[in-house]
Amino acid sequence: MTKSKIGEVINAMISYYSGDVRRINHFLKVYSFAKTIGEMENLTEETQNILEIAAVTHDIGIKISEQKYNSCAGNYQQIEGPPEAKELLSSLNIESEIIERVCYLIAHHHTYHNIVEMDYQILVEADFLVNAYEDNMDDVAIEKVKNKLFRTETGKKLLEQMYIKPL
Repeated sequence: MTKSKIGEVINAMISYYSGDVRRINHFLKVYSFAKTIGEMENLTEETQNILEIAAVTHDIGIKISEQKYNSCAGNYQQIEGPPEAKELLSSLNIESEIIERVCYLIAHHHTYHNIVEMDYQILVEADFLVNAYEDNMDDVAIEKVKNKLFRTETGKKLLEQMYIKPL
């Protein structure tokens, strides 16, 4: 395993989304939650690295989806994201095994069934923690997603501390 290249990936994604502050802020927030949850859940160094790269690149398909389909819907992101991520990560000399796993996560980050692996689970939780705020979700929707989707103790705690009002 080589040294983490997360700084290079973040820099490349900021360049990729040049001028789109909203998208840049989104992936930086998802990255910070993914990093935090992964560390608190004691992921292995390799899994943590994959998770962090996936968190930064998870929405890379939006740009092409908007151009191609005039939509940023999750299903389009899952189709268009992996080829874009593969090109970007390859240009940074990221190991092919890491690229393969990151592309898998990008291709599934809006698919909420059959989540088995921790990197996948944490990416979904981190993205939701940000989307709940950005999409201005109501308390009922947040509670529903918490019960349906959240499995890590850290993710549940963050969600509760951020969004669930004490009685």
